[in-house]
Amino acid sequence: MHDHRKLGRELGLFDTDPLIGAGLPYWLPDGAAVRHTLEEYIRAAERRAGYQHVYSPVLGKRELYEISGHWAHYSDDMFPPMDLGGEQVVLRPSLCPHHAVIYRSRSHSYRELPLRMAELGGMYRSELSGVLGGLTRVRAIQLNDAHIFCTLDQVAEEAQAALEMIRQAYKALGITPTRYRLSLPGSGGKYVAAPEKWRRSTALLTDVLDRSGLPYEAAEGEAAFYGPKIDVQVTDGAGRESTLSTVQVDFHQPERFDLHYIGADGAKHRPVMVHRSIIGSVERAVAHLIEQHGGAFPAWLAPTQLVILPISDAELPNARALAQRCARLGLRAQIAGPDRGSLGARIREARLVPYQAVIGAKEAADDHVALRLRDGRRLDPQPVSDALTHISALIETHSTDLWVDPTS
Repeated sequence: MHDHRKLGRELGLFDTDPLIGAGLPYWLPDGAAVRHTLEEYIRAAERRAGYQHVYSPVLGKRELYEISGHWAHYSDDMFPPMDLGGEQVVLRPSLCPHHAVIYRSRSHSYRELPLRMAELGGMYRSELSGVLGGLTRVRAIQLNDAHIFCTLDQVAEEAQAALEMIRQAYKALGITPTRYRLSLPGSGGKYVAAPEKWRRSTALLTDVLDRSGLPYEAAEGEAAFYGPKIDVQVTDGAGRESTLSTVQVDFHQPERFDLHYIGADGAKHRPVMVHRSIIGSVERAVAHLIEQHGGAFPAWLAPTQLVILPISDAELPNARALAQRCARLGLRAQIAGPDRGSLGARIREARLVPYQAVIGAKEAADDHVALRLRDGRRLDPQPVSDALTHISALIETHSTDLWVDPTS
């Protein structure tokens, strides 16, 4: 069983400091490389799926969250307001109110819909000290968030497409979901009182799940305050379950912010807002990946993808030339020279690195490299150009395979 808090510190991915504060981890260079690569993967996937990226501020006036309903239904999880020039502003607990305001800043025709708006943005939750832990429960969150503004008859297709994006991301990341959950409202006053909206949105998501063929369980009391959602659950090494990805249908905020589009009839119509997160918070996603893989990330995500192992000082010039070629290809490579111990010791030290490139006198003379794979396989010496081309192709396609025999 891997504990991401212990392993993350041992591998130099992230850490915390009391001077910065509880629930506020900082990212070290290797962790930042993982995070950046994950964020770029998501952005690229969203661009291919027709999303437009925006940036919005992490602060907002209290009035913004009163309109959205967060202040009435979610204020216990928000940081206290700050007084600025006679106005109260708060650190945002969610990105959706900002995206609603961005949408209504311009007029929209039905021809523009669905309008898919995405952001990897910061948000803040006033978590109690007792529940904070590593990267899974933090106070400063970087969320992979998106909101799709669409017509009612486009909702099912957009929700289905979001589930497919989640499936593809999990395949690339090597994540196996524990279960799919249809999260419904429960008793109490934490939910918006709009029975007809709840009925319609629940029916839409139920139909999406039924059509997808995915097994799912309904869970009362797990919905967002404004609408039901499909939650994709994962389990850590200790058996604790958490939500990583989500798809939600929202009739509430389009009404609260008076959003509309001009239909084919020339009249104003209310769009539906589909909330969608492929990997949820970057922090929780990385925590799960650390525990899932024990630090042995898929090659495309690994902080160091290739370690170069010259057998002696005589091969150091070849090692440096190989490192430069890797840099030009966008591969993250490091040299572990003889000054760091015997070849065996260096191989053991780099056990989590996907590829180990051994360069001896014969390989240096022939411009070859002898590859060792993280899973224990040893490949015959081959031209450096062939090895780098093959590795780059696997990484570019976000494959979880370390090597595929080109002749197979």
